[in-house]
Amino acid sequence: MAAPSRRRNGGGGAVSLWAALLLVAVALRPARAVSEPTTVAFDVRPGGVVHSFSQNVGPGDKYTCVFTYASQGGTNEKWQMSLGTSEDHQHLTCTIWRPQGKSYLYFTQFKAEVRGAEIEYGMAYSKAAFERESDVPLKNEEFEVTKTAVSHRPGAFKAELSKLVIVAKATRSEL
Repeated sequence: MAAPSRRRNGGGGAVSLWAALLLVAVALRPARAVSEPTTVAFDVRPGGVVHSFSQNVGPGDKYTCVFTYASQGGTNEKWQMSLGTSEDHQHLTCTIWRPQGKSYLYFTQFKAEVRGAEIEYGMAYSKAAFERESDVPLKNEEFEVTKTAVSHRPGAFKAELSKLVIVAKATRSEL
């Protein structure tokens, strides 16, 4: 709802209209990254041992994204973690995925967590988009999303994981 404007002599209405349009344009513009997201490659290693990979982003490395997992079968796979922040540094995106699409490893557990922010959106996929194929999400009962993590649900997770996506908002710090 727009605030009422007061007209003054001599075209104040046009200035008020211009100011209102400018405010609407600023409020509705999509959040943009300051620069391209930072993407780092890492190996996902099988063997049943718990491994972690983490990266920081934002001014003063304000945010951290951590991927913790255990997997079995096959050999190492090349995965990537991409991190980006909005122009105002109030939102973080963290995407963890296998660029070749489907992973052939059997995951016994996984957890992607953010530090310095609270999750507004989180999703896990059994298959990542590759060439002409689309992402295939896990069933809702296979994973859970909390304020700080996207993780497997023991007993319900079917061991297939190829991608995780998190969008989080900065936590407010009290002075």
